[in-house]
Amino acid sequence: MQPSNSTASTREVDRLLTHYGESHRNPINERIHLVCIPLILASLVGLMWAGSPWLAIGFIGASLVYYARLSVPFLVAMALVSAIVLGLVIALGEHLLPVSLGVFVLAWIGQFIGHRIEGKKPSFFEDLRYLWVGPLFCLSFAFRALGLRW
Repeated sequence: MQPSNSTASTREVDRLLTHYGESHRNPINERIHLVCIPLILASLVGLMWAGSPWLAIGFIGASLVYYARLSVPFLVAMALVSAIVLGLVIALGEHLLPVSLGVFVLAWIGQFIGHRIEGKKPSFFEDLRYLWVGPLFCLSFAFRALGLRW
C-alpha cells in the first residue's frame, strides 16, 4: 500500500485497510471482491433510488462524509465513483429495481463464496464500518496500480 503520511486520519484508513486485508488474502477471494463490491455498491444505491432518490443521495452523502474523515484522495475517488453509479442508476430507468435486486443478491452470494474459499468470515461481522471500507479496499488496488497515494 502507498499511504500518505500526512494526518492521523490517514493512519486510521491504513489500519482499517490492513485489518480488512487480513481476511482477503486469497487471490481468488480478492478477485471476487474486486468485482462484487462495486456491484453491491451500485445495486444498493439502485435499490435505495428505487425506493426514494433522497434515500440514495443521503446514503451517498453520509458515505462521503465518512470517507472525508479517512482520506481526501479516497473521498475524491469515491465522489467520482458515486457520480458514475448515480448515472448508471438513472440510466436503468424502469429496469432499475429488478436489475438492482438481482445484482445485489448475486454479488452477495459471490462475496460469501469468496469468504468460504478464504476460510475467514467477512470483516463487517466484527464492525459494520467495514461495509464502507470494502470500496476503499477496491480503490486501493487502483491507486497502487496508478502509483497514487491515499
